Amino acid sequence: MTKIHQTSGRWRLGLALSILTVLLWGILPIALTVTLQVLDVYTLTWFRFFISFVLLAIYLGWRGKLPTLVQLRLTSWKLLVIATVFLASNYILYLQGLALTSPSNAQVIIQLAPFLMGLGGLVIFRERYTLSQWIGVTILIAGFILFFHDQLFQSLIKVSQYTNLPMTNTSIQVSKFFISHNKTIIFNASKQYLLGSSLIVLAAVTWAIYALAQKQLLQSLSSTSIMLIIYGGCTLCFSLLAKPQIIFTLDLFHWGMLIFCGLNTLIAYGAFAEALEHWEASRVSAVLASTPIVTFLSVWIVSVISPNLINSEQTTFVGIIGAFLVVAGSIAIALRRKTK
Repeated sequence: MTKIHQTSGRWRLGLALSILTVLLWGILPIALTVTLQVLDVYTLTWFRFFISFVLLAIYLGWRGKLPTLVQLRLTSWKLLVIATVFLASNYILYLQGLALTSPSNAQVIIQLAPFLMGLGGLVIFRERYTLSQWIGVTILIAGFILFFHDQLFQSLIKVSQYTNLPMTNTSIQVSKFFISHNKTIIFNASKQYLLGSSLIVLAAVTWAIYALAQKQLLQSLSSTSIMLIIYGGCTLCFSLLAKPQIIFTLDLFHWGMLIFCGLNTLIAYGAFAEALEHWEASRVSAVLASTPIVTFLSVWIVSVISPNLINSEQTTFVGIIGAFLVVAGSIAIALRRKTK
C-alpha cells in the first residue's frame, strides 16, 4: 500500500509561503506581457525554466543538498515524468488560451487549477472540508461565475464597437455592411472566446495533476530536489522550440523583465512546493485562488504609473463583486481549522 504524504503541521509557515506564491504569480502576467513584446512564448518559457534549473542546481550544490542516487532510486520516476509532462503541458495550453482571450480572463479561469488541486487533495490525500469550507467553495464558485459572465460581456462589447460606425454619407454603406454581418462577427468572437477559455480550463486540469503528483513525491524527495528535476525536464521539453540567440538582442529593460520572469518562476514554485510540505493541499489551493485579485490591482497600478507599458483592464460592478466573492471564498476555505 502506497504511503500518503503527511504535512509537518506548521500551517502558519504554509500560509505565509502560499501568500508569497500568490503575490509572485499575481504580478508575473505583467512581466510576461512586457517580455512577450520582444520574445516568442517558447523562448520565454524555456528561459524561465533554464535559469531556474541552473540557479537551483548551484544553490543545492553549494549547500550539499543535491539529490543522491539512493534518493533517486527510491523515487517514483513515473510520478516525476507525470509532474514534468503535465507542467509543460500547462504552459502550452495556457499560452494558447491566452492568445485567444485576454490576460484578465485567462488569469481568472486558470484559478480553477488550485481549486481542482484542492478537490484532488480531498480524494487522494484524504483531507477533509468542514461545513464552513464547503460554504466557502460555494462562494468561490459563485465568484468564478460572475467573473466569467463579466469577461464574456466585455468581449462582446469590444466586438460591438467595431460595428457602431458613425452614420455619415460616406460611411453609411460600410456601416450597413458591418451591421448585416454583426451576428456572424459576434458568433465568431464568442466561439474564439469559448475555445480559448476551454484551453485554459484544460491547462488548469494539467496543473492540478502536476501539483498532486508533486505533493506525493514529497514522500521521497525534498521540495527543492523535486523542482530541480522538474525544471530540468521542462527545459529539455522546450529546448526544441526555443530560439536562445534572440535573447542576446534584448535591451537592458527587457533583459530585466526576462530575469525577473526567471527568478519569479524559481521563487514562486519553490514557495509553492514548500507550502505543500507544511500545509494541506486543499488549504494551499484556496489561498492560490485569490491570485487574480493581485493581478487586477497590479495591472491597474502599472497602467496608472506607465499607461504605455500595459493597458488597463475594464471590469464592471459584476466583476468587482465576483472578485470579492473569490477572495471571501478563498479565506473561508483556507483559514477554517479542520475539526478533529
